[in-house]
Amino acid sequence: MALDSTDLIGRTIGPYIPERLIGAGGFSWVFEAQHDDGRKVALKVLKPRYSGDKEFETRFRNESNFASQLTHPNVARILEVGQVDDITYFSMHLYPESLSSHIERDGVLSEVTLVRIAIDVASALAFAHESGVIHRDIKVDNILLTKEGDAVISDFGIARAISGYVSATGVNMTIGTPQYISPEQAQGRKLDGRSDLYALGITLYKAVTGEVPFRSADWFELARMHVEDQPTPPREKRPDISARFERIILRCLAKHPDDRYESANALLDDLNNIADRLRRTSMFGTSPEDFDFTAVAESADRPKWIMPLAAVVLVVVVAVLIVVLGK
Repeated sequence: MALDSTDLIGRTIGPYIPERLIGAGGFSWVFEAQHDDGRKVALKVLKPRYSGDKEFETRFRNESNFASQLTHPNVARILEVGQVDDITYFSMHLYPESLSSHIERDGVLSEVTLVRIAIDVASALAFAHESGVIHRDIKVDNILLTKEGDAVISDFGIARAISGYVSATGVNMTIGTPQYISPEQAQGRKLDGRSDLYALGITLYKAVTGEVPFRSADWFELARMHVEDQPTPPREKRPDISARFERIILRCLAKHPDDRYESANALLDDLNNIADRLRRTSMFGTSPEDFDFTAVAESADRPKWIMPLAAVVLVVVVAVLIVVLGK
């Protein structure tokens, strides 16, 4: 009989004892586990179907070891990669929740909160891309939140392990999550970091509207939608978000990579611009949650000569009134 997740609860796996199942994907289970020294960790265990496949298991361990070398405050750090009997696993820091569970519990997030999360994720992606690593599976489930509200990305290297396995074996296996894959992923084309930016656009769309832009029970139809259909603008579903933030999301969701941000750093510049405006308004006693992002975005798009011209016109009008009233 095949091993099930319940069979692993309370069982010793290396220095870890899984205590409860906290997540499951197509390839693995994730447990809250306790280390021999008393630490709580998240323990990801390959499902038996893949742990028993030597090619897949080797790639999984190699890519996990490689990902463990990515050291950045917004990248979930892998603590240990190991194998005991037929069980392949890796452990990482245990975080209170994911962006997915936060949305499920509290609903859509405020723009202020989302800008902060997006900055953290874009920062991690910029670091990873400069290190030659593409995530390939950015989504709300893979963005974890610390107790302070900072965002960290998990599962670096796993999608790359799957990609290498598919290339080496010819096995028909989906790489990435269908609701979040980029048009070039859907078409099986070569990927670069801009594919992760598309998936981040889907993630932000989900966090701001409560739903992904493209939905279908049929994988091929969903892939076609990513390639051909334009998403409904987020402000049609969430009018309170700013035009500027909407433009950031829609630029990430451009069909052709050349029409997206050229890099995560370029995206980070736009996000930091919004954050800077928020900080400046808070200095004047305006709560960020109460601040009108739309007004800022629209005023930022006006030609720079409009405000000085308006001031001159006002001075002239006042002068005319003084002359007229003085007669």
